[in-house]
Formats: sequence, C-alpha cells, structure tokens
Amino acid sequence: MSASLLRRGLELLEAPGRGKAPPGLQRRRDGPRAAGAARRRKAAPGPGKSKATIKGRVVKSAIEEYHKKKAMNHLRANLQYMTNGRCVADKAVTQQVLTQNRGRKSKDRPPEKKAKKKPEGTVFTEEDFRKFEREYFGTL
Repeated sequence: MSASLLRRGLELLEAPGRGKAPPGLQRRRDGPRAAGAARRRKAAPGPGKSKATIKGRVVKSAIEEYHKKKAMNHLRANLQYMTNGRCVADKAVTQQVLTQNRGRKSKDRPPEKKAKKKPEGTVFTEEDFRKFEREYFGTL
C-alpha cells in the first residue's frame, strides 16, 4: 500500500473536530537531512534492546533446518496424481500442443524434408532441332 493511500485512509478515519495544523506550524521534512535522520533513528536500537546477547532467542537445530531445506523427491506423488486421472487427450490435440511448445529457434526445429529435384533434361532431341532449323530458317 502506498503512503498516499494510507494518508487518505487516515484522513477519512480522522475525528471530525480534529483537523490539520495551520500551515505555519507544520513541520517540513523534505530535505536530504530529513531522510538521513529518519534512517539513523530507525537503525538506532532501543535503550533496553541489546543485540549482543542471545537471551530470548530460540536455538534452532541444525539437523531440523537441514531436513526442512533438503530437496525432496516428488516423483512418486506426481506419478500417483498423473495415473489417477482418466482423461486422455486426443492425439491431434497432443500433437498440436507439442508442436506449439517446441522451440521457436531454427536449431530446435526438425530439418524440413526437401523435394528431390528431377534431373534437368531437354524434351527435344537433336533430330527435332534439325527439323526446326529446316522449317524456320530453310537451311541444311
């Protein structure tokens, strides 16, 4: 929650007879000094609170902490959860999901099958060319 929202909420809950102080009496804390002073006040420990002692602290067992943070194997529970579900998706849907989730980079895509080019050859024979020359040019 932001400070301005908090201030507005407090203004709404304020007693009706009590208003803001006159503008001349209000304190201003808008400088770089004010921020530093507030930080120092916040950091300074209270008079009866010494952090050098361990009185009042709860001793934590290192073994318990280790067991708490140790990685657990959830395979058995996950398999149990997955096998209990009876809903089986359609093959077309699963294939579509797999293709959508496959990487979008070119290195992740399977190589595309290219159509083999037929060997380029001419349909006409030498005799056809000679015949064409005779008809068109009238030579030979």
